[in-house]
Amino acid sequence: MKTRSPFLNYIADYMLVRQYSLRTVDTYLRWIASYIHFHDKRHPASMGDNEVERYLEHLVLKQNVAPRTQATALNSLSFLYKHIIKNELSLNLNFARSKKQAKLPVVMTPEEVKILMAHLNKRYYLIAALMYGSGLRVMEAVQLRVKDIDFDYKCIQVWNGKGNKHRIVTLATELIPMLRTQILNVDDYLKLDLKNTDYAGVWMPYALTKKYPCAAKSIAWQYLFPSHILSTDPQSGEIRRHHFHHSCIRKEVKKAVQKSGLTKIITPHTLRHSFATHLLQSGADIRTVQAQLGHSDVKTTQIYTHVLQQGANCVVSPLSKIF
Repeated sequence: MKTRSPFLNYIADYMLVRQYSLRTVDTYLRWIASYIHFHDKRHPASMGDNEVERYLEHLVLKQNVAPRTQATALNSLSFLYKHIIKNELSLNLNFARSKKQAKLPVVMTPEEVKILMAHLNKRYYLIAALMYGSGLRVMEAVQLRVKDIDFDYKCIQVWNGKGNKHRIVTLATELIPMLRTQILNVDDYLKLDLKNTDYAGVWMPYALTKKYPCAAKSIAWQYLFPSHILSTDPQSGEIRRHHFHHSCIRKEVKKAVQKSGLTKIITPHTLRHSFATHLLQSGADIRTVQAQLGHSDVKTTQIYTHVLQQGANCVVSPLSKIF
């Protein structure tokens, strides 16, 4: 593991204490370090708006990054100056903005989803089925806990999703037997872990460990998709059982695509895109789909209506008229 500077370690500690996710911490630190190196390792406190503008323009003009990438870099530097340097950036920064067109989402047909699922490793079948059946993001799926599955109301509670938002999504009835079996597997892991005197229980958010001291070792709070090995908590140094790593899901989906012979560029997020599009095709209104996906703005959800308007769903090819 690459050693960080004391300054970057301070930023990491600041973010972790305030409950930023590890992914957000790593992303912000990567962009802040890149910014510092771009300016010959000058301290950010000695720089400001002009240096940030030059760096953001460099990303577009020299590295040809996408709009979202440039926006992430800006968010990282805005955080740096607001919370660490205590000198906020101007709201009117003047820099060349990436003008790459946002891509339309890749969507599979229901038949393609069946083919992909048939080629998935059994260990990852259920988590992929939840992503397609409930429209979950990768991190939302791997971070599910046993208590988040509501069998009575056939729904899933998603806590602290993107934007730190909570929502309730649908649960396919067909997955209930597999989920009950999975929870039994989780219980087996827990019984094994409780025999280990070094086991500190599952990681708990905020101050819940103090409020509910026994919860970390209860079945309800265990991750639904636990790692097959114990690991050391990077914050406390305690021994815990974490959840599947998101990169494993990506690798397994990639393998399944290769085995299946599907030619579309398919990633785990394609399952979420397909969920939204198929919901709209089945007659669900766009506000319902927006709520299921957890979008703040319905405009974000409308991209799926654009997918439906392509090709045979809306336009009859003139070629068809001459045959």
